[in-house]
Amino acid sequence: MKLYRYLTGPDDSAFCHRVTAALNKGWQLHGTPTLTFDAEQKRVICGQAIVKEVEGVEYTPDLKLSEF
Repeated sequence: MKLYRYLTGPDDSAFCHRVTAALNKGWQLHGTPTLTFDAEQKRVICGQAIVKEVEGVEYTPDLKLSEF
């Protein structure tokens, strides 16, 4: 089964560390990152899709994707 997640957060080192941690758990980047500007908080927000193939797991909506 292929899992999909979309990570978002302020464009800072914490966001980069979240993406790096996911990559080191076997997730792969999917597509290019996105950026938008939050005018209310005056900061850039990043987004990055990631995917991971897992064996022996059946999809259900209650899966906690961050645990894979």
